[in-house]
Amino acid sequence: MSTTQPALEGIRVIDMTRVFAGPISAQILGDLGADVIKVERPGSGDEGRGYGLASVEGKDGKDLRQSGFFTASNRNKRSITVNHSKPEGQDILRALVKTADILIENYKVGDLKRFGLDYESLKAINPRLIYCSITGFGQTGPMAARAGYDGLFQASGGMMAVTGIPEGQPGAGPVKAGPSLVDFVTGHNSAIAILAALNHRNNTGEGQHIDMALLDSSVAMICHIMQDYLISGVQAERLGNGGNGGGPADLIHARDGMTYITAGSDAHWRRMSELMGQPELYADPRFDTNAKRAKINRAELIDIINVWSRQFTTEELQAKFDSVGIPAARYNDLAEVWDDPQVQHRGLRATTPHAWAAAGSVDLIGSPLAGMGATPATIRLAPPVIGEHNAEILGELGYDAARIAGLQEQAII
Repeated sequence: MSTTQPALEGIRVIDMTRVFAGPISAQILGDLGADVIKVERPGSGDEGRGYGLASVEGKDGKDLRQSGFFTASNRNKRSITVNHSKPEGQDILRALVKTADILIENYKVGDLKRFGLDYESLKAINPRLIYCSITGFGQTGPMAARAGYDGLFQASGGMMAVTGIPEGQPGAGPVKAGPSLVDFVTGHNSAIAILAALNHRNNTGEGQHIDMALLDSSVAMICHIMQDYLISGVQAERLGNGGNGGGPADLIHARDGMTYITAGSDAHWRRMSELMGQPELYADPRFDTNAKRAKINRAELIDIINVWSRQFTTEELQAKFDSVGIPAARYNDLAEVWDDPQVQHRGLRATTPHAWAAAGSVDLIGSPLAGMGATPATIRLAPPVIGEHNAEILGELGYDAARIAGLQEQAII
C-alpha cells in the first residue's frame, strides 16, 4: 500500500446520488483519496441497497442493506442520513456544502431547486463549488423530465442495435449487455468531468455546473461503430461474439472450454493458418481479406477453426497461440475469473475489513486506478451502513450530542 499523499486528499465530496452511475462517480473520487460523504434518506437509504441478487451478511443476522449492487459502488464513503425536504435537513446540507469542493446529485431535473439545493442556490454560499448533475436525458430538451435507467439507453442509444445474435441464426435479435455498462461509463465520465473542473478551479478560482446525461454516454459508447455509420450511412450488422475489426476474431471451442482469439491482421492470419497446418487457407479466396474473414465468410471460417481447435485443451491452445504471437484468452465464468493467475497477480480481489459484516470483511473489486505510480487508488473504507457516520459528520459541523439526538427524534436524520 502506498504511503504517499492520495491524489485527492483534502477534497470533500457530497454524494447525493442513488442507484449506480452517480455512486460510481463518487466512489472513483473516494478511491483517489477524497472525503466522500454519502447523503441518504433516513430509514431506507439509497434504493440501490435493495438491488442485485446477493447481500453482505451482517453480524448476528443484522440486515445491513448492502446488496452487491450497492457494495460495488459505495466503498470509501461515510454515510449520513438527511431528510432534505425539511428545513433542518436543508440546513445540514448547506453547512456541508460550505465545507465541500464537489456535490454530485442525480435527482430529476428541478427537484432540488424546490428545496434551495440547486446549483445557483448553493453557488451563492460556495462560489468554488463544483456541482455535477447526472440524469437520464440531461438538464434540457423535450425528454429532460423523464426518468432513465441503464437498459433504456442500451436500447435507445445504439448499443443493442449492434449487440446480439446475427440475423439468420437461431435467436437472432438485439441483446442487452449483462452489466449496467451505460451507468458505469456515465459514472466514469462524470468523474473525468469533475477532475477537469477541479483543475479549472485551480486555475481560475471558479466552480461550475456539470450537466451529465446517460443518453450522451450511451451514444458516445458506440464509438467507432457509430462513426462508421456517420461516414457510410450503413447500419452495422450484429456479429454475436465476432470482433469489430479484422478476423478471425471470435470464441472457439476447445476440449475443455472456450477461448477467444483475435487474429485480426493479415500477419496474424498467416500465422494462424500455418499453426493449424493449413497454410493454404491464407490465400483462399474465401478468406483473403479482412472483410471476408471478419464478416462475409466469418461463420464458415470459424467452423473450420473449431474442427482444429477441438483437438486441444484451452491450456494447450493458449500455449500454441502464445508461441506464434496470436492474441488469445481463455473464456472464464465468474468463478474462474478469480482463479486466473494474472487477475490474482494484479490484486483485483480486495479483501477489506468490514466492522458490521458477519465475516469481519468483504471482498471488493480492486480499482483499475491502483496502478498509478505515485498516487494509486486505494480502498480505505468498506461501504457504510445507513447513517453509520451521522454523529461523526454532524460533530464535525459543530452539532452537540443533544442536538443530534433531537434531529433523530424528529426523523431529520
